[in-house]
Amino acid sequence: MTLANSGANRDSARDFLAVNPVFVAEPDLIPRDSMPAGSLAPDVAYQIVHDELMLDGNARLNLATFVTTWMEPVASRLMAECFDKNMIDKDEYPRTAALEERCVRMLAELWHAPDPLTVIGCSTTGSSEACMLAGLAMKRRWQHRRRAAGAPEDRPNIVMGANVQICWEKFANYWDVEPRVVPMDGDRFHLDAATTVAHCDENTIGVVAVLGSTFDGSYEPVADICAALDEHHPDVPVHVDGASGAMVAPFCDPDLRWDFRLSRVASINTSGHKYGLVYPGVGWIVWRDADALPADLVFRVNYLGGEMPTFALNFSRPGAQVVAQYYNFLRLGFDGFRRVQQYCRDVATGLADRIADIGPFRLLTRGDELPVFAFTVTGDVTGYSVFDVSAHLREAGWLVPAYTFPENRTDLSVLRVVVRNGMTHDLADLFIDDLRGVVAQLERQEKPLRGKEAASFSHGAR
Repeated sequence: MTLANSGANRDSARDFLAVNPVFVAEPDLIPRDSMPAGSLAPDVAYQIVHDELMLDGNARLNLATFVTTWMEPVASRLMAECFDKNMIDKDEYPRTAALEERCVRMLAELWHAPDPLTVIGCSTTGSSEACMLAGLAMKRRWQHRRRAAGAPEDRPNIVMGANVQICWEKFANYWDVEPRVVPMDGDRFHLDAATTVAHCDENTIGVVAVLGSTFDGSYEPVADICAALDEHHPDVPVHVDGASGAMVAPFCDPDLRWDFRLSRVASINTSGHKYGLVYPGVGWIVWRDADALPADLVFRVNYLGGEMPTFALNFSRPGAQVVAQYYNFLRLGFDGFRRVQQYCRDVATGLADRIADIGPFRLLTRGDELPVFAFTVTGDVTGYSVFDVSAHLREAGWLVPAYTFPENRTDLSVLRVVVRNGMTHDLADLFIDDLRGVVAQLERQEKPLRGKEAASFSHGAR
């Protein structure tokens, strides 16, 4: 969320919003930071807001975000029909609740749960909430096990790589769990089996394995991590943060073992609003079975009309995104999702190969796992930085983040491209043309004009 800031950071020194003089019946001055004393005509209020939003970037050219920026018009219409439905009022909106349950069962089947018809799962406001719920379940299971053994339960820890999304650090902070963050090392940018095992002990509530790193799009080796835990720490469960990859791997990498086929995987989350192809506002979490979610975390309320179980950090939220997720599952089916995700991967790998061919760039990844890749300038480039490249691409309308890697690899600054549904081969051609033009322009510089202070990576990772 956006935190209230000081007056020194206001977006304009003007105290009043300007009104188009065509709207002569309206007041000339409308306060910017306080509520107007009177009402405005709806078309005037619309025009004021609409005009300011024109200064936002073009979402289709945003190669920074993982979040869906395009849906079919009929899906938007369906969502508009559901904006007034509160997802939590399951007695009042039983069919919306039924669609949520169907989505959970579809995901459970997609992720090879032992019994998809009886799994426990729910929708959330996004992957961040889903990860919090997964962490709470792991902590509570660990507490139950420690109490049964008469062991202390005051020093829980959770093991994760330095590439995790910031929500995991929030979880550790908010719920008093020690975050054991495995740093990057050389060309190892995420967890591996050996480093995972070395950070676990009897106080480890679980390991977070990321299927699709935010930093470079690579998969963590979930199967290897599980095998190592089987041998050295048989009581430590694994949660797979599949915010992006859990909606890519089942379609593009069906033989990859990362999901409930591995008995150590206790829960999986994904973002419906990323490669689930839904507009922002929906995530999903599924537990392997009822035993994976301690019953004492689930509340039951009856003041909405009937007794209802609930396990969530949020309560009221719109049902539109859940309905849109079910629409996508029906509309595309397995083969449709496979076509969409494979097309994204083909665009990503083709784009990565052409960027490597331009000359001054070195690929870290090439988009053959998530359709996401990271690249940096080669060591012999002295006249500009990745931050200069990002700034010049922005002038052409492209939003490509530049950022440094975390502790131990803060020396590495990269650019990252996220290919989503809607990024076509034709748009990729235009991007390459603009990137070549940017390189030609930057090669005339004598030294970089922008450094780490110009980093443009604010999608939740460190």
